[in-house]
Amino acid sequence: MTTSIFDSIPIYYIYFGICILMLIAFEIGYQISRRSKGIKEEVEPATLAPVIGGLIGLLGFLMAFTFSIATEQFSQRKQYVLEEANEIGTSYLRADLIDSKYKTEVKQLLRQYVDTRLRAVNSTNINNELLKSVELHNLLWSEVSAAALAKPNTNTSMMIQSINKIIDLHEKRVTAGLRNRIPLSIWITLLAISFMTMTTIGIKAGFTKPRGLIAVIPMILAFAALTTLIADLNRPQKGLFKVGQQSMISLQKNMQKDVK
Repeated sequence: MTTSIFDSIPIYYIYFGICILMLIAFEIGYQISRRSKGIKEEVEPATLAPVIGGLIGLLGFLMAFTFSIATEQFSQRKQYVLEEANEIGTSYLRADLIDSKYKTEVKQLLRQYVDTRLRAVNSTNINNELLKSVELHNLLWSEVSAAALAKPNTNTSMMIQSINKIIDLHEKRVTAGLRNRIPLSIWITLLAISFMTMTTIGIKAGFTKPRGLIAVIPMILAFAALTTLIADLNRPQKGLFKVGQQSMISLQKNMQKDVK
C-alpha cells in the first residue's frame, strides 16, 4: 500500500522537527549575512523586504493549496464510511427477501464483514484485514449468485446490486484512505520554499546585530503547527484527526441485536 512518509513518525516529532528545521534555516541565513562582507556590500536591507514578502505569499498559497487537498481527502473518507455502512445495512435487510437457504449465510457473512471493516481501522497490519474483506466479498458474491440462479427475481437482483456496491465502496475507501495522499513532490516543494523563506529572513536579520528571534519564533511555531495539521489530516489511521466510525459501530450493534 502507498503510504505517506509521515505515517510512521509520531505527530509531535513532526512538529518539533519542522520547528528545528526552520530555526536552522534562519540561523544559516543569519550567519551568512554576518560573515559575508560581499552580501552587505551588494545587497541593501530594503531590497530584501519585497523578496521576503513574495516568498511568504508563495508559501501561504502553497500551504492553502495543500491544506485544501488534505481536508478534501478527509471529508471524502468520512463520506465513504457513511455510504458503506448504509449499503451494508441495506444488503442486510434485503437478505430477508431471498430464499432462506441463502439468507442465514449472507447475514452471517455481512456481520463478519462489518467486524472486519472496524478492525481494519485500528489494525497494525491493515493488509491482513483487507485480504479478509476481499475473501468475504467472494463468499458473499457466491451466495447471492447462487440465490439468483436458483430463483431469479427482482429480490435477488436487488441483492446482487447491493453486494456489488459494497465491493465498489470497499475499493473507494481503500483508494481514498491509503492511496490518495498528498504527493511527495508537494511536500518537498513546501519544505524547500519554507527553508528559503526562513533563510532569507535570517539574511535580513544579519544586517542588524540582534537576531530578532522574538518576532521570528511565533512565525515558526505557527507555520509548524499548520504544516503538522496538514500532515495529520493526510494520515487516515494515525494522528489526532481520525475518521469517525460511528455509523459502522451503530450498524454492528443493530446486527448483533438481530442475532439475539
